[in-house]
Amino acid sequence: MRHITTNNTPTPTIRGIADHSWQARGLCHAMSVKDIDELFFHAARDRAAIDEAKSICGRCPVKKACFDYALDNEIRHGMWGGLTQDERRPWHARVNKRLDYARVKAAFEGRDIHLSDAEREAVTRHAYVRGWSPERLAHTLRLDLDWARDLMRNAAHAVADRDRYWDQGDDTESVDDETAEDDDVASSVQVPHQVQTDYLIAALRKAA
Repeated sequence: MRHITTNNTPTPTIRGIADHSWQARGLCHAMSVKDIDELFFHAARDRAAIDEAKSICGRCPVKKACFDYALDNEIRHGMWGGLTQDERRPWHARVNKRLDYARVKAAFEGRDIHLSDAEREAVTRHAYVRGWSPERLAHTLRLDLDWARDLMRNAAHAVADRDRYWDQGDDTESVDDETAEDDDVASSVQVPHQVQTDYLIAALRKAA
């Protein structure tokens, strides 16, 4: 299954789990409780309510924050981020495979955000190659120390396996200077190939 990647935003704004300040800027914020219930927690086949809610969401400045909030907090009922509960169902099913390097960077900056399994693994591998202690990783990810040690151990195995694979490739074929330089950059940050960009690499180094 393909990872959900969102690594093309130059200056992302990632909010902490406890930060609800975005809600005050939502177009639905000033609506009555009755209207909100009718439009955003509508009956399954109430097309008129769905269409009107989608029209409001389509103009809302915090549409993405609303969508992320529903995913991070496992809110499956109602309309959030302009999507009905049926439309969000595939996103909820794949949320632990989401790989958003803006969120990875935010974790290194000390923000308390909800990381997917893939994002947590990316943080752990980068922390390992930067020489972090298990205690520092436990503090960053808010984990039990023993769990952090296990994650670091797994990261060490993964990096060793990857390096062994790359060494085998170097023995069988020559690599031009440009490719070798790209490999050096990738090796320094330990992130999956499909999401490597110069901006993200520089941002991760700065954050760490």
